[in-house]
Order: sequence, then C-alpha cells, then structure tokens
Amino acid sequence: MFMLIFAKAAFSAGLYFGLAEDGAYAEMLPYGIPSLILFGAGAPLAAFIADKWNRVAMITVFFIGIGFAAIATSFAQSPLQIAMGLAAIGLFASIYHPVGLAMVVQGGGRIGWRIGINGVWGNMGVAAAPLITGFILADYNWQLAFILPGIIAVLTGIGFYFFARRGGARPPAFPAGEKDMVGFMPGWQRALIAIALVTSAGGFVFGTMTFVIPRMFEVSLPDVTSNIATTGLLAALVYAIAAFAQLVVGRLIDKYRIKPVLLIIALAQPILIGIMATQMNYALFFTTLIAMAFVFGQIPITDTVISRYVPDAWRAKVMSVKLLLNLVIGALSLLAARYILESGAGFSGVIAVVAIVAALISLAALVLPGRVRHPIQPTVSPAE
Repeated sequence: MFMLIFAKAAFSAGLYFGLAEDGAYAEMLPYGIPSLILFGAGAPLAAFIADKWNRVAMITVFFIGIGFAAIATSFAQSPLQIAMGLAAIGLFASIYHPVGLAMVVQGGGRIGWRIGINGVWGNMGVAAAPLITGFILADYNWQLAFILPGIIAVLTGIGFYFFARRGGARPPAFPAGEKDMVGFMPGWQRALIAIALVTSAGGFVFGTMTFVIPRMFEVSLPDVTSNIATTGLLAALVYAIAAFAQLVVGRLIDKYRIKPVLLIIALAQPILIGIMATQMNYALFFTTLIAMAFVFGQIPITDTVISRYVPDAWRAKVMSVKLLLNLVIGALSLLAARYILESGAGFSGVIAVVAIVAALISLAALVLPGRVRHPIQPTVSPAE
C-alpha cells in the first residue's frame, strides 16, 4: 500500500508544486524512482541484519519506520523533498519481503497456499492504495493520504511488538514426515535462473501495471466516470479481485507440478495485456481485471520454488536478491513509462510494451526443472 500511495497522489502533488496540469503526472513519475530502487536495494541489507539480529525485531522496525517515513513525506515542500520521503518509505518497505516471506515459509507444509494467502493480503494493500488515496484526495489533500496510513502503521508496529513479546511470533514446527533442508536441493541452479527470468520480466510488468492503472483509468474510462474517487475504487476492485488468483495458484502448485502452471500463466499474460492496449471504458476495466489475475497469480510461484530448493539459512538472502532485481527493474519501468507517455503514445503504448516484456516470462517456464522437489521425507522403517 505505502509503495503505491504516490501512484495515485502524484498528479495532485504535481499540481500542488505548481506543475502544469497536462504534464504533472509524467513529470512527477521520476520522483518515485528512488523509492522503488531502495525498495529492492535495501532488501539484501535487511536480510543480513535479520540473520545477524532477529527477524521479528526487523518486522517491528518495518512497521514503525515506514509509518514515520510516510508522515515525514507529507511535509514535503518540493518534488525533491517528496522524493526523499518516498525513498525513506522504500528503504523501510524493503525489510518485509526478504524477512517476512522467510518467516511465512518456515515450517514446511502447504507453503504454496500460505504464500498465496500472504500474497492476497499484500495485494489488498495494492488495492487499498488507489481506493483510500482516491477518497482522501476527493475531499482533502495528498498530504493526508500519507499521514493517516503512517499513523496506522506506527500503531500496528507497537501492537506487533507486544504481540511478539507474548510469544505470538514463534516459528511453526514441521509436519510429521517432513524435515528442514540442510543444503540446496539438486537442480537449484536452473531453478534460480528461472526465478531470475521471472523476476526480471515480472518486475517490469508488475511495476508498470500497478503504477499506471489508477491514472490510466482516470484517462481511459470517459464513458464510465471521471471522478477521481470512483476511478480509484475501480482500480482497487481490479487489484482486490485479481489478488485471489494467488490462492488458486498456491493450491495448484501444492498439488501439481509448478512448471506447467507457470507456463500457462506466462502464455496468457502477453495476450491479455496486449488486448488491454486496444480497449476503452468497460471493456478496458474487465480486460484489466482478467490480465491482473494472471499477473498476480504468478506471485506465489517464485517464493515456493525458493522454499523447495533453498535451505532456510539462505532463504532471506536469496529472496532479498530476487526482490532487488525485481524492484530495480520495476523502477526502470517507470522511466520507460514516462518516455512513452511524453512521446505521445499514451497509455495504450505503455501497455503494448508491457505485453511484449510479459512474453519473456515463458522462457522461465522452459528453464525451470521439470519436477520441483518437495521437502525431503525421512525414511521410516516398519519397526518404527
């Protein structure tokens, strides 16, 4: 949520700083890039500190830090200052994925399902960003769009601290018949190459789509609505409904081979995103909804592959590198989006480029080992 408040508030903030209405959104986009870069670049440092210190303590720092960073951003008096505030948000946000996801996959069991549930909650935040920000902008200002979530995050962090002190954040035990890995599983090199391909192309697709859709709906739904709060609600509906695709995919990859599931998702994305580039109004809304279901559905796959090939001692580090790659490319996608918009190609041009990049995800499905290993099962003799 915090990473996408600016996606909806950028236009209003640009007007506040005196930018022309026809170019305010495009001109403000680059000021969000440091935030996205630090969102990825800070992940290896967060993983290192968590491994040396404490994962639960780092999540406490995440909540409280991102809250105060958002509140500080609301006091910005220039685009440069808002970029500094957003950068602080990105730095604290970088803690969650390498540390939080490493906690989520601890204990074995139905990892794909747990990652799917975690992803749904994450995408509720993606959905909440344009929804809450849109309603605040309709009646108040962009500063309040940062202040209110910031206060809630600080209070949540304090609550999490006391929850953890009471023993509420202990790692789960492995189910009967499973044990933790002590080393990398065979085929891990190909698995990590596949993850790198998915992360690179997926980072561009996810970063561009989640950032431009709220503004694209404001421009491309003239027969539906032009109200800033309503377009924010429609973007939120897309994110919220599409997020549940992660539960479906999570259940599938717990029961079946990951490779064919990833291949189907990879082949569908460029087709659906390409169709988006030609639509307007209601057709655009529904096509976007279906396309984002496949974009979000891809999310549980990479972390599940990591959990099955990489031992717990290395998971936070590997996930941090994955996030670094994902977010750096996601940040570069904003530069590409700005260039395309300023060239006059419009949002249809941006979406067309995204469709081309999405086609590269199918390469990852081809590289991924045919059978992703499950956790090692201990041998049990009849006497036991």
